[in-house]
Amino acid sequence: MGLLRKIRATGQVAEPAPPRPQGDVPEKARELGGSVQVRCVDAGSCNGCEIEIAAAFNPVYDAERYGARLVASPRHADVALVTGPVTRNMAEPLRRTVAAMGEPRLVVAVGDCAINCGEFAGGYGVEGAVSDVVPVDLQVPGCPPEPAEIIAALRRVTGR
Repeated sequence: MGLLRKIRATGQVAEPAPPRPQGDVPEKARELGGSVQVRCVDAGSCNGCEIEIAAAFNPVYDAERYGARLVASPRHADVALVTGPVTRNMAEPLRRTVAAMGEPRLVVAVGDCAINCGEFAGGYGVEGAVSDVVPVDLQVPGCPPEPAEIIAALRRVTGR
């Protein structure tokens, strides 16, 4: 009984919620209602950004508490997190993936390579940046961006 008494006396202990995200909310995001399904697309990256995206959804950063949930199919997704420069072999699959998403849909370019090809600019197998292949709504700069920055972009989309 001593343990239950101690739990009852301690109560609920939690960190305060971080402040609301700063910046403009994309117009399409207002239609999503505060919750989004996220599909990650590796268009040719070095996997640094994928590691940070995985960290953003782990129990430490916990992007799900802000209304973002990973899904396996683009048909279920509202947001596409695209990483890496778009290679020639991934240009058409990326177009098809974004086309398979329902409306309204948002595309987020994650990392410097997705924004401007980064270290891979001018490479033989590189088609271009993500914005050269599909329209981009948000950008998360960094090489690789920190999980907190990825979550900040997702919070701008969800408004939470």
